[in-house]
Amino acid sequence: LFLILEYAEFLHCKSKKFTDFDEVRQEIEAETERVTGTNKGISPVPINLRVYSPHVLNLTLIDLPGITKVPVGDQPQDIEFQIRDMILQFISRDSSLILAVTPANVDLANSDALKMAKEVDPQGLRTIGVITKLDLMDEGTDARDVLENKLLPLRRGYIGVVNRSQKDIDGRKDIRAALAAERKFFLSHPAYRHMAERMGTPHLQRVLNQQLTNHIRESLPALRSKLQSQLLSLERDVQEFKNFRPDDPARKTKALLQMVQQFGVDFEKRIEGSGDQVDTLELSGGARINRIFHERFPFELVKMEFDEKDLRREISYAIKNIHGVR
Repeated sequence: LFLILEYAEFLHCKSKKFTDFDEVRQEIEAETERVTGTNKGISPVPINLRVYSPHVLNLTLIDLPGITKVPVGDQPQDIEFQIRDMILQFISRDSSLILAVTPANVDLANSDALKMAKEVDPQGLRTIGVITKLDLMDEGTDARDVLENKLLPLRRGYIGVVNRSQKDIDGRKDIRAALAAERKFFLSHPAYRHMAERMGTPHLQRVLNQQLTNHIRESLPALRSKLQSQLLSLERDVQEFKNFRPDDPARKTKALLQMVQQFGVDFEKRIEGSGDQVDTLELSGGARINRIFHERFPFELVKMEFDEKDLRREISYAIKNIHGVR
């Protein structure tokens, strides 16, 4: 029999195993300060943490920052757009599920998380709603309509959770005690007790595990096909470059032909005006030719002087000559 211990590893110090999770928290804070400084700076580089335990589910969770509207501390002026781009890099992937987290004491229609999820997942196929801070709502109000998926429906629905407060975190409140308090909240609240079995962090964990498994199963065929296509393409490249010799005349000729063909394509695009770059300083390419023919050419024709009799004779000979013996 082997004794299974809970431990964690960071990618930036993989040789060290952390068994004290207070040290894990401290290492996250230290690594954040090392990468971003101590004055609320940001970085798109993730801190990679892997937790080994018989009590956790097999999930990969990417914790993304919330949208910041106004820069503070060392944050850049375009902080909102930087964070937005960072978030989109992750949630745009078809293979990912999106956890749209929204506080219950904020109007759901103003949720940045739901808005961004809608942009990349308009059908709601990958989005799960999570409602937090249910215990902080004004007295006499509740989020029942939201959690029953009636207000802003999501295909995968909403799950409510009650996390530890900042005071609880600072006071090192035990996670098990926090989960027990969360369970008690849902069982005792008149608006939520009828759906208490579908609420809470443990239920969210189970739902995520099941839905992610189903999502991976559904995504695998397309992913497999894409990988096979990429593999075939790479194998063709390998075959082509296996016997590569830089001084091979045939290869140089092929390269020259490809350059000439590409030049022809680029030239045609310039004439048609469909190139990747557009000149904003002056007329160029096809547009310049177009202006010459429509604006200058007619006036140049009018200014031409000729003898109509001679011109008719020349045209007559030209018509006869192009017919040859026919």
